[in-house]
Amino acid sequence: MTNAAAKPVLPAETRIGHVHLKVSDLDRAIAFYSGVLGFEITQRYGPQAAFLSAGGYHHHIGLNTWESKGGKPPAPGTTGLYHTAILFPNRASLGAVLKRVIEAGIPLDGAADHGVSEALYLRDPDGNGVELYRDRPETEWPRDAQGNLAMVNAPVDLHALLAEAA
Repeated sequence: MTNAAAKPVLPAETRIGHVHLKVSDLDRAIAFYSGVLGFEITQRYGPQAAFLSAGGYHHHIGLNTWESKGGKPPAPGTTGLYHTAILFPNRASLGAVLKRVIEAGIPLDGAADHGVSEALYLRDPDGNGVELYRDRPETEWPRDAQGNLAMVNAPVDLHALLAEAA
């Protein structure tokens, strides 16, 4: 008798390269992802699509209206993308984006300190969930007595985060 096939394991270097979103209004989506969050436009395909990035990468976010121009967000209770998580390199840059979000009048859906990270939750203009977060160094992650990861859901001190804005 042979054992079942081994469960596949991805290499540790594997990353999610980009997210491509269907949006109803390309200019409005660009105003949010570029004008508020700070992504740079790397390429635009007329009035139908755009690619945006941080740091000169070809694209982290694709936006298009190919099947969604003038469309509505999915109704509650339907399946789809819960949120796109955007990782910031440090607390100061997370504080800076929080400041821009507040200045743009965009409400937060929530904020949480998970022990491993601090996260801000909001919606883009099409109702897509967006998480803006920064990771703590792995040496600071909360662990139980057996050494297992013990994430939490505590409040984030938004005033302290804003005070660190770069």
